[in-house]
Order: sequence, then C-alpha cells, then structure tokens
Amino acid sequence: MTTRTARAAIAVLGGAAVLLALAAPATATAAPTARPHITAQQLVLTPTGQGYVGTLTATVTNPGSTATSVDLLITEPAGASFTTIQPGGPCLYYRLVANRLVTDCYGGQVNAGESLTVRLGFRVWTTARAYPMVVRGGQISVVPAGATKAADTAGFTTLFTSTTGSLRNPRTYVQATKTDLSIRSSAVQLARQADGSLLGRMPVTVRYGNDAPSFAVNVAAALPAGVIVDRIEPQDMPSFPDWFTVPGGRFMPGEKRTFDVILSAPAGTRAGDLGTGSYTVDASYFSGIPVADVNPADNTTSFAITAANAN
Repeated sequence: MTTRTARAAIAVLGGAAVLLALAAPATATAAPTARPHITAQQLVLTPTGQGYVGTLTATVTNPGSTATSVDLLITEPAGASFTTIQPGGPCLYYRLVANRLVTDCYGGQVNAGESLTVRLGFRVWTTARAYPMVVRGGQISVVPAGATKAADTAGFTTLFTSTTGSLRNPRTYVQATKTDLSIRSSAVQLARQADGSLLGRMPVTVRYGNDAPSFAVNVAAALPAGVIVDRIEPQDMPSFPDWFTVPGGRFMPGEKRTFDVILSAPAGTRAGDLGTGSYTVDASYFSGIPVADVNPADNTTSFAITAANAN
C-alpha cells in the first residue's frame, strides 16, 4: 500500500505565474479528507465440544465524500483463534504479537457517508471451564486503500462463558505458548509382497497435552536405508517418504490420536533386521515455524524394523 497524498495542480503560463504568486493573498490549506473509523462490540464466546466459539460484530463508517476500499487488521484475542470474516476476504497472516496472530483481511468498499458491518468468527481451542474467563488485547484496525497505517482502531474484550452459562466474576484466561506433545510407537515387521517389495503397518499415537496454538502437527521420520513412509491411514493431508502430518486437524488439550503408518522397502531388500527407525513430532504455527515444546524428550519414539522372509 502507498501513502495517499493530496496534490494541487498548478498551471504555469510563462512568467505571469510568478507575478501572480507574489501579488495574490495567501489561501487557506485545503481541509484533509475525512478518514474512516471503526467500532467493535464485545466478543462473547460460548463453550462447545471443541473449544469456545463466538462472533464479533464491527462497523466501519466512511464520513468522507468519496467511496473507499478498506483493509482490516485483526489482532485475535488468543493464538490461532480467528476463523472467518463475513463479508470480506481474502485474508493473510501478517505478524505475531504476544503469540497472537495479526491478520490482514480485505474488508470491501464503503460508500461515502455509509457504514459497513462485518462479522468476525473466532474459536479458541481450549477446554471448557466451569467458571467464566476474560482476555483483553483484541483489536481491529481499519486501513483505507492507499494508506500505510490505520485510520482508526477499536479494541475489544473477550469473555468466555462458563459451562453453566455464567459471565460473572471472570478469571483471566492464559493460553499456553509451548506445546506439550508426545508420541508412541512399537516395532514393525514388513511383509513380503507379490512383487518382492515389503510393506508393514504400525500404529502410532500422538498426544497434544495443552492449548498452545498451532495449525498442524507434523512427524519427521528417520528410517534405515531403503525404508520409506508409503502412506498413513486415515489420511487427509499428503505424506512424504520422510515425514507426514497427523490426520484430523486441530487438537483439543489432552487429546490422543492413534493412526497407522505404512512403511515400505523395495524388492531385493534382505530379510531380517533392517535397523532402527524413529519419529519426531512437532507443531507448526506462524510461517510454519515449529513451536517450542515443554518436554522435547518425549517428542521422539524409536522402533525396530524387520523384514519377513520371502514366500
């Protein structure tokens, strides 16, 4: 975005312009164009089986004399909690502030003298509590087309409704910043296939122990020469020979998932002990950077790999 500037057009007709400038009285500076402003309601979240959900309503008003398009910079109340904007979009993650994402969304066009109301959806992936909670620091800023900084900003408070429906005397919600991941596996034997190749299925269990924000949980595989990850089941994201994403999307605190990893080795691989493999789990958040974990020691699991005799 480039800074909007007002430009005055000056017609120069030979040397007469100089004389006119000297003789003419000073004129008042043109009034600046009125800038859009924004208001936001309080965000109230209600508990569900997968965290707390709620919708924030914000209104952008254009007091100027011409229509303008606006972007909205949304600072979420908790990390990885902003989900939707209606109307509006597309949206791009912009930066992190106190481990919360600031997201830049196209808000649309606001006609002169009119207002635009948008609804922002949020989901905080934390365990529902029997007491209400509160978090402050959420905000939404409006940036007119062509501007490099916000014309106006509205802050909002977020309340978490208790499981009994209460909002009275809320406690401060504090989100974890480091994950608490663990992974378990067991030995696997690869069976000889009709074409001479080898396949073996092994169960793997991943646990997500807290509510640190992330978007994906990934597993890196370190395997003996010739052995690769063939696929996982169930599979909702692509897998690769040396890594995969845990299926099922976002985790709730304390949630465990068990799924199958299918390993393969090419025809001609000898029978017997093939060596030791390992899986290391981590979570990714902003820009795909792995999130630090409270106990990295249980983020890796090792297992023996053997190959069955030929039929």
